[in-house]
Amino acid sequence: QVQLVESGGGLVQAGGSLRLSCAASGRTFGSYVMGWFRQAPGKEREFVAAIRWTGGTTYYADFVKGRFTISRDNAKNTVYLQMNSLKSEDTASYYCAASMRGYRSDYAGYDYWGQGTQVTVSS
Repeated sequence: QVQLVESGGGLVQAGGSLRLSCAASGRTFGSYVMGWFRQAPGKEREFVAAIRWTGGTTYYADFVKGRFTISRDNAKNTVYLQMNSLKSEDTASYYCAASMRGYRSDYAGYDYWGQGTQVTVSS
């Protein structure tokens, strides 16, 4: 059974940084793409970043390029999202997801989801 468990969210001032973690378990993820999505109240879930577990190719939404970095630690089966220069509009619940179907930026393309972690950026 696949489990994705996010951690690292919290309250931070604008301009600050947070690092989110997603611990993955339940199978071998070598062929998967791991993604981060976010959802703010009243808004649709949106793509933030993704990484191919094998090879490490990364993908980013335009609004986070240069501020967020996705990475993975194969030994720990963990994916990270380093978020710098945070803005109030980054406030949302952040979700980790796993796709068996290659890189996708739509949430329907992901097969497994974590429970989410809240990020709140105060201005």
